Amino acid sequence: MIGREMVRGTGARSARGLWGSQVAAVLLGTTILAGMPMEASAQAAKAGKRAPVPSAPAAPAPAVVAPVEEGQPIQTIVVKGAERLEAQTVLSYIKMRVGQNYTKVSADAALKDLYGTELFKDAQVAFDNGVVTITVQENPVVNRIILEGNKRIKDDKILPEIKVAPRQIFTRSKIRADVARIIELYKRQGRYAATVEPKMVSLDQNRVDIVFEITEGDKSKVRQINIIGNEHFSAGELRGQMVTKQARFTRLFSSGTSYDPDRMAFDQQKLRQFYLTQGYADFRVVSAVAELTPDKKDFIITYVVEEGKRYKFGDVKVESQLRDFDGEKMAGNLPMHKGDWYNAKQVEDTIDSLNETAGAFGYAFADVRPQYDRDKENLTMGLTFVIQEAPRVYVEKIDINGNTLTQDKVIRREFRLAEGDAFNSLQVKRSTNRIKSLGYFQEKFEVEQKPGSADDRILLEANVEEKPTGELQLSAGFSSLESFIFQASIRQRNFRGRGQTVGLSGSISRYSKSVEASFVEPYLLDKNVSLGVNIYRRDYNSFNYYNSDRNTTYEQSTTGIQIRAGVPLTEYLTAVGSYTLNYDDVSLDKDTYYSTRVNGTLQCDPLYAGRYLCDAIGKRLSSIVGGSLIYDTLDNRMRPTRGITASVNVDFAGLGGDVKYARIRGNASKFFNMGHGFIFSLSAEGGAIKGLAGQEIRLTDRFYLGQPQFRGFAIRGVGPRVLRKYITDGVESTKRSDWSDDALGGNYYYMGRAEMEIPLGSGAREMGLRPSIFADVGAVWGTKFNKSDLTDCKNGCIPTYKVKDANGNDTDTTTTSSTDSSGRQLTPTGNYAYNFNEYFVGDTWKPRVAIGIGVNWNSPFGPFRIDFSRVLLKQDGDDPKAFNFNVGTQF
Repeated sequence: MIGREMVRGTGARSARGLWGSQVAAVLLGTTILAGMPMEASAQAAKAGKRAPVPSAPAAPAPAVVAPVEEGQPIQTIVVKGAERLEAQTVLSYIKMRVGQNYTKVSADAALKDLYGTELFKDAQVAFDNGVVTITVQENPVVNRIILEGNKRIKDDKILPEIKVAPRQIFTRSKIRADVARIIELYKRQGRYAATVEPKMVSLDQNRVDIVFEITEGDKSKVRQINIIGNEHFSAGELRGQMVTKQARFTRLFSSGTSYDPDRMAFDQQKLRQFYLTQGYADFRVVSAVAELTPDKKDFIITYVVEEGKRYKFGDVKVESQLRDFDGEKMAGNLPMHKGDWYNAKQVEDTIDSLNETAGAFGYAFADVRPQYDRDKENLTMGLTFVIQEAPRVYVEKIDINGNTLTQDKVIRREFRLAEGDAFNSLQVKRSTNRIKSLGYFQEKFEVEQKPGSADDRILLEANVEEKPTGELQLSAGFSSLESFIFQASIRQRNFRGRGQTVGLSGSISRYSKSVEASFVEPYLLDKNVSLGVNIYRRDYNSFNYYNSDRNTTYEQSTTGIQIRAGVPLTEYLTAVGSYTLNYDDVSLDKDTYYSTRVNGTLQCDPLYAGRYLCDAIGKRLSSIVGGSLIYDTLDNRMRPTRGITASVNVDFAGLGGDVKYARIRGNASKFFNMGHGFIFSLSAEGGAIKGLAGQEIRLTDRFYLGQPQFRGFAIRGVGPRVLRKYITDGVESTKRSDWSDDALGGNYYYMGRAEMEIPLGSGAREMGLRPSIFADVGAVWGTKFNKSDLTDCKNGCIPTYKVKDANGNDTDTTTTSSTDSSGRQLTPTGNYAYNFNEYFVGDTWKPRVAIGIGVNWNSPFGPFRIDFSRVLLKQDGDDPKAFNFNVGTQF
């Protein structure tokens, strides 16, 4: 073995004696268990122990080589030691051939060629009487790759980076390269202290297992950011402009404290942008150095800056070579003026604005170039915007790519431009927003513009990436009115790729249940007319409490159908007409709520049910005709960031049926993109309803406020209600859960909301976390309720009821009481006579106010929303609720 023992045989050649110590060191590094005696290596292989993959060891002492007579012809070449490789394959790697003269140079070249293949861990050449003997020991075959110690980066991220693979020939160079790749992965995560120790376990049949023992270490934080050369701005103010932040306890969960070379380069640009917006046109970063602390845990970053002088705008002009543009008039509308501090960001925005204006007039390829006139003596920056001459452009072709499910026409009909139309950048932007609003494709979709076959032609290309449009929504909640609530819905917003919406939803709580099927065709018969149909059934019971328990003898069933048709009046204004037919059936258990106490006739008794509930009993048919005007300029209906949406809806009930009223509702929302991921929104809504033909508004037709639209309050937790507080031993109950709490709704309502969506770091964005803070305000009022309708039972109430005979049939005899074996009076339902006070509360227009924080999360198991609220202002009788959540999934 080379480097282990003397080469035997006349004329034997080894790498050690031929290449010197440096070459010997390289070759010796290929020995699998280098640095270990051969006996120790064999023992380790038998025991299955791991041996380190070594770097090249130092060269051993030179071996004694027997002299050989050079120039003798080679008669035979023999290969020994090859197991997997054929002898001819080994000979093909060298240039030595039979018939050539054997020389030291040819022996050296043969050894070099053999080791260059990286197939052999040892090789030697011997020559004896015309016979060249090449003895090789093959590198082992990799059996498997094992990763240990990796927790932050999983196997599926590391293994694709490793080039050595099972059933490949082991070489030390491949292992070194793989170690470097793994360390680079950890550096990308900011773990510069990570180390990788490759080891191997020798197996039988010349096989080895490769084990990468990984020590991940902590993330390398930025301990300190030093700025040298700043005079006009403090270091703290400049650090505030950077994405990278100093590691502090208050930034425990911030991703910006980790060192990242790319982020550091971005921070240099951020510094330059900041100074350029403040007028320092000559600012530059002289140097930026990141030093790793000796413990490899933290970085210290030092920026050396040169601020330069501060400039003001000089003369600002516009020179237009387009006939439709008057340069002098345009210059008067520019945001910057002579004497203002120079602002490079303002210049960039102006260029974009001029390009967009030119595009709106059909100049797709208009080129706006700023020309600067720097006066270093007076510190002014003159500026001329030159609008280069360009031809009017027409749309040559519209291409749609990437849609596998969605039909082309669904996308194409959202374009505000057609092939052959004059180009208009505003229409292209509107087309982009309309396609994004479909909700079928990626959020960062843009209509791309490419040159056409001629200078006055342009191609519009929609490269879409489809995403799931089916939704399976599950939600759960709890309220004092409905107890636990479970809701489920399934909806496909792009049914069969035609843009149709098909949905089925249902909900069930302890006291209510409903089911609804819906269908929407946005383009009926490929015309710009939408059609929607909803069929539903809703059942409610347990409208009030009775002796601290919810009654389950009240039932309200609504079966109905609604048909809607919409026609766009303008690009942003749509008219919608609707017809709704509802059949309502409100009933009460007669044994519980009916008596003959008043006039001897069996009827609903307000003592049990309350006057408002008795008035609601009966079967009614509602025939409702409605109309709406909808104004919408949102950039994205699914997740808007800017724009306005507003609507006015008028309903008239009375075209047949039993119910007659007029109702009007309106709402409006405006979204503001505040930059840096902050989205602020304001919304307001309100409504009024009035009975016609002398009818009063029924309980089931009034407005209600509470969860989910008014966060901070329970379902129907705001507005007029009757509270029945029971009296025990002369003391009125103060525990709300023991009261009868019956929301009555109102004829008028309003509600407003302000909400700010707060961006988080890149890691949180990748997880889909979108927190927000909000403030809600609103009220519902206007119920016609007379205090004389309240039941007076301060001194106890014992209602009369019909006496039943032995067979359970009513007799002609009535009584006002019954007693048990102890002589205590009983009510007809078997409960004792009771005392209570009734209060009519909450009927006021005065605002209720709640603030809170909510989080939207696109979790692995579906969309998740959670809200924590605090009520700042409420009125007597309102029912606050501090917590709410819902969860769903998509497919």
